[in-house]
Amino acid sequence: MSESAQNHLNNGESLPLTPVPGTGLQQHEETCSQVICEDSTASCCNDKYHRKLAVSSIICGFSCCGIPALIYSVKAEDADKAEKAEPTTDRRAPKYLRLAKKWGIISIVTWVSILVSAPLLLALVSYLATLRD
Repeated sequence: MSESAQNHLNNGESLPLTPVPGTGLQQHEETCSQVICEDSTASCCNDKYHRKLAVSSIICGFSCCGIPALIYSVKAEDADKAEKAEPTTDRRAPKYLRLAKKWGIISIVTWVSILVSAPLLLALVSYLATLRD
């Protein structure tokens, strides 16, 4: 380090850090301090319309039950946008949200129960075959 840079550090002045592109950091011009942008972080808890659950239930679940979950998720988003644009007494978005969540959970639980019951049934059949001999 040069002497001038060491003098700035020794005088108690702080060096402003420059943000790295793509890290989600912004630099305020007034204070030259870094702030983490919370808007860019992805979280599964912020999924208002259960869209991630619906897609997961299609991929990792019983897809015949996951498809209605995705359909109800899209309907809930459309109904919510329509209610914000034109407030009415008919509130369909909460009903669609419940149905999307229900179908997503049913899909995943059904698939897990099939995966668990298949080896158990195979073991039972094998045990019954050995008892018969």
